[in-house]
Amino acid sequence: MNKQQIPVVVLAGFLGSGKTTLLNHLLHRSGGTRIGAIVNDFGSIEIDAMSVAGQLGDSTVSLGNGCLCCAVDASELDEYLDRLARPAAGIDVIVIEASGLAEPQELVKMLLASENPHIVYGGIVEVVDAAEFDATRERHPEVDRHLGIADLVVVNKADRVSDEERERVLGVVGGLTDRAAVVSASYGRVDVEMILDRKPVGERIGQLSFEDLREDTRDEGDGCGHDGCGHDGNAHSASDCGHEGHLHTAYESLSFVSEVPLGPRPLMALLDSRPEGLYRIKGYVDFGPADPRNRYEVHAVGRFLRFYPEPWGPGEARLTQLVLIGSGVDVPALEKGLEACREDAPHADEQGMWGVLRYVQEPDAES
Repeated sequence: MNKQQIPVVVLAGFLGSGKTTLLNHLLHRSGGTRIGAIVNDFGSIEIDAMSVAGQLGDSTVSLGNGCLCCAVDASELDEYLDRLARPAAGIDVIVIEASGLAEPQELVKMLLASENPHIVYGGIVEVVDAAEFDATRERHPEVDRHLGIADLVVVNKADRVSDEERERVLGVVGGLTDRAAVVSASYGRVDVEMILDRKPVGERIGQLSFEDLREDTRDEGDGCGHDGCGHDGNAHSASDCGHEGHLHTAYESLSFVSEVPLGPRPLMALLDSRPEGLYRIKGYVDFGPADPRNRYEVHAVGRFLRFYPEPWGPGEARLTQLVLIGSGVDVPALEKGLEACREDAPHADEQGMWGVLRYVQEPDAES
């Protein structure tokens, strides 16, 4: 079932960049989201996010070479994913913390080759050490390639460099990525909404809680992800509420609801050219007369995009509900683009859905 698909996030970066610190931060700030982890190699474990944060080292098994992408093949990785993705486990998101020497591209290939119907690719998060960035690139030129395939880059240890040096590193990293979201952080303290799907308090959209991000986009403060500010959680950025100095708040989120169906052609034109830094999209789309029987669950992370058609429930309100999260995104322009996709036409464009169907997984691939 599409609603039960669990995002699998690859957490990559060279040794010492702060991957485990970031993972522990996610565990501490999971907000009730249950996290499964595959750490470095064969250590696949179910993690109670609120009780074992910081204890991953006692719960993992290390391989001699410590490199997951070299140690297992796709079928073996599937075995570990099966343990975590079985419905009885109640896991909401799986994080693969790759070793510092792993090739993230190979891990992505394994995930995309997986035949497990309960998982979906959740993107690559690449962690960079701001203080050692130049030296790391010199010793490991492949870092440029890793950044080129990342969906989200966390420039970590920003507290160890000057503001000028931080901005320089962010600029270099941004130039090496392919439209990825880039954020800076200290001690791995990123906004968890960039990576985790919060446990729902209201209507659930796939693995993403629409209500959590629309009305409760906060860490443990008031109103938004920026502690103590009075914003209501709708589209805004850190600079809107005086938090531009907080390195872990550099993201924007947008919730979009429409009672008018969206036209498949304009929506696909928008998604195919989605702006740089737009990291995640989740929700449901109503295409109206283009497919009156189904709503379409949409899941996008970085450049990865999938649609999952599912029948409308009896008497269910036919709405489009989307949540979009990114860094450095022009939120008003994005919202305007979505509004332009509204299409209250009484008759369907016979070929209009072709663009959507390109991103619909074949039924036998999910059986």
